[in-house]
Amino acid sequence: MKINVVGKNVTVTQGISDKIHKKLEVLNKYFIVGDEDTANVLIRTYRHKQKIEVTIPTKFAILRAEVMDDDLYNAVDKVIDKLEDQIRRQKTRLTRKNKDSLAQAFIDEVDDDLDSDDQVVKTKSIVPVEMSLDDAIMKMELLGHDFFIYTDDETQKIAVVYKRYDGGYGLIETE
Repeated sequence: MKINVVGKNVTVTQGISDKIHKKLEVLNKYFIVGDEDTANVLIRTYRHKQKIEVTIPTKFAILRAEVMDDDLYNAVDKVIDKLEDQIRRQKTRLTRKNKDSLAQAFIDEVDDDLDSDDQVVKTKSIVPVEMSLDDAIMKMELLGHDFFIYTDDETQKIAVVYKRYDGGYGLIETE
């Protein structure tokens, strides 16, 4: 993730910049924040308070948080906590929504019938990212796709999770 730090009414020192870079690098562990995303950090100084605003536009959502505190370093810690809470809330919301349908999807059989009259109209190349099944379902839901190809973190093999017409999910694993 790229990070832009700007100060208003304050000079951004190397120590402040290093602290912000170090704290924001923690967000790289979440799939929602990618290497090509840019975090915009604005630091403002008021008479008795310090304010930090962080905005991270990703392809899934815009993460934004702002905190005002007496100490700038405390404000940095609090704004990172707020951003992590936003990511966790989104993940929990999707997990709860899909928990029952996910269990049923593994019981059902996989039906895939292709018509011989269909023609390929688009070709796309991807690099499957290593993640868990739950993370793959959440990423699929966030993207609004019907299927998602990923590398399973347990088996280290390519897998496809997809939405079924009955409302459940299916999983195709490679051997």
